[in-house]
Amino acid sequence: MLFAKNDFMSGTRISFEVFPPKGPSLNNSFWDTVRRLAGLNPLFFSVTHGAGGGLRGRTHEIAARIAEVTGTPVAAHMTCMDAGEAEIEAAATQYWQTGIRHIVALRGDAPAGSGAYSPAQRAYPFAVDLVRALKCVADFEISVAAYPDVHPEATSAEADLDNLKRKIDAGATRAITQFFFEPETFLCFRDRAIAAGIKIPIVPGILPITGLSQVRRFAATCGAEVPAWLGELFDDFDADAEMRQLIAANVLVEQCRVLVDEGVHDFHFYTLNRPSLTHAACHILGLGDLRKQVPASIARRFAL
Repeated sequence: MLFAKNDFMSGTRISFEVFPPKGPSLNNSFWDTVRRLAGLNPLFFSVTHGAGGGLRGRTHEIAARIAEVTGTPVAAHMTCMDAGEAEIEAAATQYWQTGIRHIVALRGDAPAGSGAYSPAQRAYPFAVDLVRALKCVADFEISVAAYPDVHPEATSAEADLDNLKRKIDAGATRAITQFFFEPETFLCFRDRAIAAGIKIPIVPGILPITGLSQVRRFAATCGAEVPAWLGELFDDFDADAEMRQLIAANVLVEQCRVLVDEGVHDFHFYTLNRPSLTHAACHILGLGDLRKQVPASIARRFAL
């Protein structure tokens, strides 16, 4: 027997991360993703871009179009890798003037093959500096990253948490975590953050599993742990795409169910521009109104 949707997820808020389509051939599928997810009435969409600032020019364009097409608030990603101080401040001013009042402020990673991140090469060395600069431009709502499994470059879990506190002191209003698969990982992190005096919302970042090898690659770059039991679930189904989808949906729904039982009511989904798993899980969990999707004809008017 399934749980009662309306009671179980009452008051739960969701948000979705998407990235600009990487070429004209992906425009239609991108806007279909936005249209389907907008029907779930998210709190906001966040729009990212490539490592090292690639695609950053399209982040503003896509963010503005999503807001116009769907009426949903949009958060634009900005990183220390984007540009110099004057350019970043000019971009932030443009966001504010076009009605985008929410920024996801990140340090960013060095482009592949360029070696370790070097703050000396950048105008704003770290995310805390970027947060401080953005708050000087305008009173943005600012989300920052948090790491339940500890950032791979942090010297300790305590140092990582201290860094989060500095970003909050600089003006961050929400923390969105890196993905994880053990609910206890997030819950322990949340408890440590609260004990350290952190009072802003800490939103779990949820990654639907579209492919286990891809998840392992992501985890290797951000320090997230892929538990052994997760690999064991998928091991026998390399050639069975349908079964992998069923397993992935079950993992996703159960993860959210456990977190809600522990008092979590906000979720941020890393959709990878693939809406099916996220959409199905939200339907099972009773989130959104699937009848209120943005019509495809309207979405197509704004596609690039």
